[in-house]
Amino acid sequence: MKIPPEITYRNLDKSEAIDNLVDEKIAKLEHICHYINSCHIVIEKIHDRPRSGSPYRVRIDLTVPPGHELVAQRNPGEGIQYQPLDAVIRETFEAMRQQLAKLTQLQRASEQANRYEEAQETTAFVTKLFREDGYGFLRTLDGREVYFHQNSVLNNSFERLEIGTGVHFSLEEGEEGPQASTVRIVDKPGVRVGKSSETVINPPLDW
Repeated sequence: MKIPPEITYRNLDKSEAIDNLVDEKIAKLEHICHYINSCHIVIEKIHDRPRSGSPYRVRIDLTVPPGHELVAQRNPGEGIQYQPLDAVIRETFEAMRQQLAKLTQLQRASEQANRYEEAQETTAFVTKLFREDGYGFLRTLDGREVYFHQNSVLNNSFERLEIGTGVHFSLEEGEEGPQASTVRIVDKPGVRVGKSSETVINPPLDW
């Protein structure tokens, strides 16, 4: 946790047993999400002699990057059998645990989706070819130059490549840096397919 937890007691004395219970529950929250920004816990006694319910109220406020605020609060009211303080604390932390688990699951799913999108095919054009050595370089539409080997060209189509041939490829990390894999020929810049009047790939303006 980036900021040590803040624990506030109101209208009741601290006890070692409650402190240990809170520390244990905080540790379990951090096990679910190790990048919690801050944690503020308020434990208070709101009634001295309630007719029913619990005299205690517990509230937990968490902040999780990039800007999420989670709140869990328990204040067992009338009609609920008397609950001691430790039971109210456990219920409040369980409610927070469920919220935090759901949030981290959504964040991880979003992160995986972003990685998947980044791994999808990128459009590029062949700019350099070294046929005898079996490799070349591609230029992406945003100007990056990427190395590729003939073994990365699908359907054994390396010999079909020319300067300016349009391709799709996936980017991967090679021994000497980023390189293209699964290079698939699309067409040459500006070439039209069939009767369609739409250009398959348009070359960069300074091509």
